[in-house]
Amino acid sequence: MDWKRFGFIALIITVLFGAVVAVGQEQQRPLLIITSMLATTISVATPLTLGALSGVFCERSGVVNIGIEGMMLSSAFFGWFTAMYLSNIYDWALMPSIITGAIVAVLAGALMGLLLGWLSITFKVDQIIGGTVINILAVGLTGFLNRQLFFGKSSLFQGTVPSSPGVFSAAHFPINEIFSPLCGSGALCLEDVNAINRVFDQKPIALLAIALVFVAHYVLFKTRWGLRTRAVGEHPKAADTVGINVERMRYVNVLIGGMLAGLGGAYFTLESIPSFEPLMTNGRGFISLAAMIFGNWTPIGAWAAALVFGASQALQINMQLFRDSIPEQWAFLQQSYVVGLTPYILTMLILTGIIGKTTPPAADGTPYEK
Repeated sequence: MDWKRFGFIALIITVLFGAVVAVGQEQQRPLLIITSMLATTISVATPLTLGALSGVFCERSGVVNIGIEGMMLSSAFFGWFTAMYLSNIYDWALMPSIITGAIVAVLAGALMGLLLGWLSITFKVDQIIGGTVINILAVGLTGFLNRQLFFGKSSLFQGTVPSSPGVFSAAHFPINEIFSPLCGSGALCLEDVNAINRVFDQKPIALLAIALVFVAHYVLFKTRWGLRTRAVGEHPKAADTVGINVERMRYVNVLIGGMLAGLGGAYFTLESIPSFEPLMTNGRGFISLAAMIFGNWTPIGAWAAALVFGASQALQINMQLFRDSIPEQWAFLQQSYVVGLTPYILTMLILTGIIGKTTPPAADGTPYEK
């Protein structure tokens, strides 16, 4: 990703963070606000990151995937249902139930990916239509099952997966004893250390998503398998002539994309809130596609773009904490739906090409005829 895009991302994040600091500095110290925004940004960007990685793997191999929203939604339901059923009916412990639910969510995403591959690769259905089928199927199936099994009401299980201890957590070493001598009285310093520690106090799927960004980058750009994936997405006929099985490579990548989207769906019901609501993904799959395009079909670029959208959602969350401090001339920001429009406005701006053109894989969306 070029420096122009990185600069644009840095500018947007700075503006979003600065808006919250300007509003909330009368109630909180700026460092506390910034670390709160950063921690929230990383957390809420998790499904966007995983959804964008899903799109990268699919489209780098030449298959357009607009079904990320449906993959996430179906995975969120089946992962939650499995964890809830095992926890409430079979009285499993919390963590085994959640881990099993996460595995089922990933498998549900893979199944949706297999359906997309079957439609797009085997039967060569228009890939936009294939993705739309995934989305419609997920909405109808999860809504129907939710109504039939729970009469349209959410059912809670015991809770979500706990956070991992932060880098400077007392679980790792005694921060009071270490930092107090360096800060005089230590009161303010320890408060700052605890605030910074919140950034690292993320849950497993959020941490895994960050790790997967760098794993995906290495796999796609540093390995033979990644070279073959990019070859079938750029020039499948040339790849076929040197012995690469185009259909198999595309199937494998679509399955990987489905599994990543499934992990993103697990975030909603196993790591965020322990319940399912119809349409709870709320357009995150489509925002993930915008992040992928903004990141120019690269894992690190897509992650950076996902952080922009995460920061815009963190703006809404954190702005509500300081709504009483908003100046009278900016009173409209007290309305949650006003700042809630920010990620969708950013999506439209980015898709207009405001920061320059992006270059998709040459064979993206084109069925291969051997």
